[in-house]
Amino acid sequence: MDEVDAAAWDALAGPLPTPFLEWEWLHLLEASNSVGAEKGWLPHHLTLWRNNELVAAAPFYIKSHSVGEFVFDHAWADVARRLDIAYYPKLVGMSPFSPTIGYRFLIAPDEDPSSITDLMMAAIDRLIHRFRLASCSFQYADPDWGRQLEKYGFLSWTHQSFAWHNDGYRSFEDYLSRFKSNQRRNIRRERRAMPNQGIRLVPLTGDSITRDLFPHMHRLYSDTNAQFGPWGCKYLTKAFFPGLYENYRRRILLIAAYTGHTDDLPIGMSFLLVKGDRMYGRYWGALVHANALHFNACYYRPIEWAIENGIRIFDPGIGGEHKIRRGFKAVANESYHRFADNRMQEVLRLNIGRINAMEHANIDAINCDRPIVRRE
Repeated sequence: MDEVDAAAWDALAGPLPTPFLEWEWLHLLEASNSVGAEKGWLPHHLTLWRNNELVAAAPFYIKSHSVGEFVFDHAWADVARRLDIAYYPKLVGMSPFSPTIGYRFLIAPDEDPSSITDLMMAAIDRLIHRFRLASCSFQYADPDWGRQLEKYGFLSWTHQSFAWHNDGYRSFEDYLSRFKSNQRRNIRRERRAMPNQGIRLVPLTGDSITRDLFPHMHRLYSDTNAQFGPWGCKYLTKAFFPGLYENYRRRILLIAAYTGHTDDLPIGMSFLLVKGDRMYGRYWGALVHANALHFNACYYRPIEWAIENGIRIFDPGIGGEHKIRRGFKAVANESYHRFADNRMQEVLRLNIGRINAMEHANIDAINCDRPIVRRE
């Protein structure tokens, strides 16, 4: 990202709803050594220029593994092994470690998207041929953008995510009124657990976030991942969070849990990003065990803040069907894949329809457990 002017890149990325394609975020991943060749994420971004003007761009990584994508393609890797076909290296279009919907090519608004996409796809084909890459994938694609990839031979693979939608709620109590009575009582009990334990949850944004909270967030993030041992997802280095302070805290929302004065470091925090009417939950951690702190810091207080601040969609992150009990809905996201080897592409083509049908059935089954009163 150092090779691309930040303002030129963000002129393309800025209008998009996702913050994860903006220059500062992607650059900091590299500058903090969270991604790089030695991590198996070799940055190989695509840019398209007219003279000295950047008219299109896309973040790409040449990968030697599938870790950190949250698109679990181990079954396809196993098929390749059985057929004695190399599965790596592969070309991946995504924002690393960010399983949130919204990846797409960044194209200047006065350009013809179709012709620009043709040029970018041709460049991808040349790169795959030059370096003998096994495949190209686009993870967590913007749904409107992703559908056009089929004309280039890509096949869509459905995955399950979660989302909260603001249906015009006037307050958190209004939101609670949509729940069935039993779960409404449970949520109120979990909310009361905070003052009953002497815990205050304080939303912090922009300049209200002090510098010392960023390294503290890294400690909490590290501690949380350490609890899962080899199954943890600790991909961000110690330098990443403090790097956000100077130029990117305008996008950050911290829900900080305090038991004493706010001059003290919080006992727990959740880390979210906000852009326009979208909010994205990413990380959390706590120094102590406190009853229902996770639910309050990661779901209830962010939802309350979202209602107060006109947020329309809240993506809380993948995993954890306990989100359904807090009002989130299971939704589909799509990745798009094309293998260089025709045998692998044919295996994908023959099976992906059945796989996607099973995933949609799983999404429907998860949503059957939502404790929400259906309204006509």
